[in-house]
Amino acid sequence: MRNTLVGGRAAGLATSLGTCSGLLVHATAAALGLSAVLVASSRAFTAVKLLGAAYLLVLGVRTILQAGREPRSDPTGERATSAWIGYRQGVLTNVLNPKVAVFFLSLLPQFVEAGDGFVGRVLVLAAVFIAIGLAWLTAYTFALDALGATLSRARVRRAIETVTGGVLVALSVRLALARR
Repeated sequence: MRNTLVGGRAAGLATSLGTCSGLLVHATAAALGLSAVLVASSRAFTAVKLLGAAYLLVLGVRTILQAGREPRSDPTGERATSAWIGYRQGVLTNVLNPKVAVFFLSLLPQFVEAGDGFVGRVLVLAAVFIAIGLAWLTAYTFALDALGATLSRARVRRAIETVTGGVLVALSVRLALARR
């Protein structure tokens, strides 16, 4: 939401694409059995969980501190939330979320019969899931972009960014304290 409002439609779409790219990483890991290592190893799970919590905390605090400020440009004149930054945020937020790995490991294989072609069938099912997710996130981005004039007003944007930052901080704490 923030990336769409601050960086425009391109940044929002790039964030959505990044989020779905992160899903692809988890889906591939689950299909190949790599997510099982994450689930089985409490140390690996804890490491990924804490990395994800730290990343969410940084995003949340930064969002709160920048709430209501005009987006800065870098020396090249690029907007503070460019498409590349949005994509990177989407990927990192998703890849560093161990709950997504557990979701893909526990959900997708249930719907695929074991045997030859298992990996391919899991990947096809994951691709359908990711395509649906991308369609939803794209529609959400377009809706936010259409409401951009209203949502981009200084008071509204400050409120949205403060709440969003607070939610990210709360999610980081919840993730850090989660047992599994």
